[in-house]
Amino acid sequence: MSIPSQYENMRREHPELTSAYEALGRAASLAGPLDPKTVAIVKLAVSLGAGLAGAAHSHTRKALEAGWTREELLHAAHITAPTIGWPGMMRSRGWVRDVTDPEPKG
Repeated sequence: MSIPSQYENMRREHPELTSAYEALGRAASLAGPLDPKTVAIVKLAVSLGAGLAGAAHSHTRKALEAGWTREELLHAAHITAPTIGWPGMMRSRGWVRDVTDPEPKG
């Protein structure tokens, strides 16, 4: 998984803060009955609904690693339409596709 350079810079400059943030994420994921695959799709859905591009890209990658398919992730983006509106859904769909269908380089 590709980690954005901004995050790597933060980790290098403030390792104690980044470690605490990562520990909070692990603790929250383990604090209930949801399995890791379900946690991954919930985090993606929250990122999409909140309009957080970087988080949506990250959680799309993590959801793929957890076993979700491209089609399932696009479906998750599509079902945001009644809640966040058509333009928001199209934005969300684009963020998923940025990861699942990257444009060829070169």
